[in-house]
Formats: sequence, C-alpha cells, structure tokens
Amino acid sequence: MLRKIEAKLLLVDDLPGNLLALEALIQGEDRTIFCASDAGQALGLLLEHDFAIAILDVQMPGMNGFELAELMRGTEKTKHIPIVFVSAAGRDLNYAFKGYESGAVDFLHKPLVPHEVRSKVAVFVELYRQRKALLRQLDALEQSRREQEALLAELRATQGELQNAVRMRDDFMSIVSHELRTPLNGLALEVQLRKLRLEQNRSDAFTLDRLRAITLRDEHQINSLTRLIDDMLDVSRIRTGKLSIRPQPCDLSQLASRVTENLAGLIGNAGCSLELQLEGPVNAEVDAFRIEQVLVNLLTNGLRYGAGKPIKVRVYGREADACIEVSDQGMGISVADQQRIFQQFERIAGNGVPQGLGLGLYISEQIVEAHGGHIELHSRLGEGACFRVVLPYGVAEVG
Repeated sequence: MLRKIEAKLLLVDDLPGNLLALEALIQGEDRTIFCASDAGQALGLLLEHDFAIAILDVQMPGMNGFELAELMRGTEKTKHIPIVFVSAAGRDLNYAFKGYESGAVDFLHKPLVPHEVRSKVAVFVELYRQRKALLRQLDALEQSRREQEALLAELRATQGELQNAVRMRDDFMSIVSHELRTPLNGLALEVQLRKLRLEQNRSDAFTLDRLRAITLRDEHQINSLTRLIDDMLDVSRIRTGKLSIRPQPCDLSQLASRVTENLAGLIGNAGCSLELQLEGPVNAEVDAFRIEQVLVNLLTNGLRYGAGKPIKVRVYGREADACIEVSDQGMGISVADQQRIFQQFERIAGNGVPQGLGLGLYISEQIVEAHGGHIELHSRLGEGACFRVVLPYGVAEVG
C-alpha cells in the first residue's frame, strides 16, 4: 500500500554536475525527482508540489541553502518538508549548528558516500509515505464518522416518523371506533326498539308518520356511516396516487345550489341560516362529484363550528380562475391551528369536543390540488372563518 503513494524529491544545487550525480544515486521507480539550480526555481517547485524531502546545497550564489531553508520553515505549505543539507565543510560543529538552526534534519557531507545517501533518503521517503498513509486513514475515519452521524440522524428521523405513524394509527383507530360507533349505536337502538314493539304487537308504533320519522333517522345514520367509509377510502386512494379526477364542463353556481338544497335539512337542524350568493354562471372544467365533496366538507365544518350563526356561500369568477367561498361567523381558527388542520386526523375542538375523523379538509385540499387549484383560509379567533376554493377554468383529464 505504501509503495502506491507517490514520493517527490527536490534537489537544489547550482552545479548541473552535482545534480546529475545526486539524482543518479537516489533515483528509483517509486520516486519522482525534481531539480532546481537556484533558490527562486526551488521556491516555484515547492509551492507547486508536495515533497517528501528537499536536499539543498549550502553554497549557492544569491540565496544560499541556509536562507532557503529558513524561508521554507516560515511558509505554511513547506514548513513540514524535511531538509537535508549537502555540505563540503566537513563536520564542523558550528557549521552543523547553523544548519540545524535553519531547519535541517540531517547533513550529507562531500564527498558523498552512495550507501549513506541512499539510506538516509530511503528513511525520509518511508517516513513521508507512512505519514501520508496515516493521513489517508484519518481522512477515511473522519468520513466514516460523518457518514455514521448522518446515518444515525437518518435513523433517528425514521424512528420519529415511525413513532408518529404509530401515534397517528392509534389516534385514527380511536377516532374511527368512536365515529363509527355513534351511528351504529343509533341504528342498533332503533332496531331493538322496533323488535320490542313487534314482540308486543304494537302496530300503533308503525303508523305512516312514525315510519317516515324512523326512515329519516335510519337514512341519516346510514349516510353518516357511508361518509366515514368514503373518507377512509379516499385517504387510501390519495396515498396510493389513485384519486380519480374526471373533469367535465360544469356550472359551479348550479353545483352550489344543488349542494345547499340537498343539505337544507342538515342546515335547519343546526339552527343556521344560509345565504347563497351566485354571481351568474361560473363555468369550469371540474369533476363535479369531487367538487361537491369539497363543498359538503366545508359546509359541514361551517355548521359544526359556526355556533348556529349564518353561513354564506359565494360563487364567482375572476380573470384567471373560479372561486367558491364558504364563510361562517363562528369560533374562528388560530394561526397555529391554521397550519395543521389540513393534515390528516387533525381536528379543532368545537364546543370543547373534537368531531369527525379529521379527514375532510385534508381530502378537500388534495381534491382541489388535483384540479390544479388551491384552498385559501382567512380566519381570526372569535371572528369566524372563510375558506376559498380557487380552481382554474380548465384542467387536463387525469385519473
């Protein structure tokens, strides 16, 4: 592995013959040798390459080897390069002290001894390769640490999502069991009551007027169950991308009139009055069944949270889109709640008790967005709420 790490060696001497002789002594397949004839040329090479060792001749015209070494030690890029001086001054201690003070790690004395030169260079090259290998290992460890931290963060996020999914599942099952039980309990009580009357041969309990009332109650409970089931099916379709939208030409004003007429009984039972404001025909390419579903959801919420006060439905066209507004004068919605009520299973406590599955607004928003539109909400606590459905006049058929 260490042999694969390239080792670059720098030789600096003003005499070409000395450079050639030294290069011949230390060259090898695992090394690249660069030669410089003066300090200026050497500095250029030092700034461009990372060297395992620099072998400097002390006696050079201009800047000598000691001065070049001091300059190298003062430069961030080159201060860690081992410096070996080549000197003809013998082994004079003062001379050696000056060399080490300049930054040398060793000396080669002229005349050069081939075995000594090769051995010393080999030691520094090996040290360089070991240092590079260690740095690579440290880099790999650091990269591995960062990857592990990222993986851990991802696992924590996944754990949070799973915990949230489990919480949503538990909440959903609790809500569904409660919401389904209410109409089922009503139907069960009606059946038990009729069974008791039949066992008692009470024919007076089944007059036409009473049968009409019983049928209306049954129809109401069945409609409630059907709507709950349809909502759950729609959520499944949305999650799997199978929500069907089939646009056809439709007058949104007529659609709103039909929906409010169908809900007249529900509106009356809630003790509300409804104002329908239609600004002429408003034609758009929509899935009428799905937009009816949206309008029913918004009106139902208005009745639920409108505190028995008037509700207004307005249909109008703008230059680029068509709008359906449903506004009430009820409890209003806080800014914090406005951010969450379009999510699944999110509900606001009306009269202290949350009602419904918390799916109506989520499904409505998905339907409107599937048409290329959006829902706007304007509300303040205590001042009612206005939901505006904004639809383009035409959408491409999907689903």
